[in-house]
Amino acid sequence: MHLKRVYQFMIVYAVALAGLFGLKFFLQLSDYIIPGPGDVWRTGVTQIKRLGIDVLDTLGVAMIGHVLSIVLAAAVGIVGSLQNWMGALIKIGAYNLQAYPIVAVAPIIFILLGDGLSARLVIAALICYFPLLLAFIGVLSKPVAEIEHFFESTQRMHWGLQVKIRTFESMAQVTTVIAGSATFAMVGTIVAEFVGADAGIGYRIRIALFQNNMSRILVALFLIGLATSVYLAVLEWLGAKVRHHWNS
Repeated sequence: MHLKRVYQFMIVYAVALAGLFGLKFFLQLSDYIIPGPGDVWRTGVTQIKRLGIDVLDTLGVAMIGHVLSIVLAAAVGIVGSLQNWMGALIKIGAYNLQAYPIVAVAPIIFILLGDGLSARLVIAALICYFPLLLAFIGVLSKPVAEIEHFFESTQRMHWGLQVKIRTFESMAQVTTVIAGSATFAMVGTIVAEFVGADAGIGYRIRIALFQNNMSRILVALFLIGLATSVYLAVLEWLGAKVRHHWNS
């Protein structure tokens, strides 16, 4: 497993936390603005179980939304790669819809679906859907002339075979985009929970922000980064396995 993701996050978080504490002591800021190391440690010890459960809840929603976005983006990407009016229409729609920030659309989704699981899933899927869709359209619209010419000359080419050929030739790019979009799924879920949900780590951060509890926010950020890093490591490991299987 690619555990370097976890190590990298631990280093970045430690440096950022040390910088925050350094700023606190250099400017002599009160604990009300930036808590001290002892306060953050005590909060972590007492709250890590509760916040950990919330992070796992958020991660579960993000994973389901990520899978939904992959399936939807792949399906729309296949249609969008077609050299006809439908493919052109899908491309235009994908590019235009990406111009709308999901944060602006999120309140509408909560009004229509409520503040439950469905709204969180939709927002998580939408945030990582557009990068995936553009990547899939780019991969599936790029001809592999050397291979496709053979099947076209033998009149055995069809859209399913074309998709397989182009996906196989760009497998490294596809797996990289899928792994990278996992971060968007996690961010989308947290944004959804922060804006209007009643569960998850984003909801806890919103409460901590209203209470001005910076220690709890710092602990929550640590757990979010740790969970996201592990998820990315798993996806990168699976991507390496898939590439090895396809190339063998």
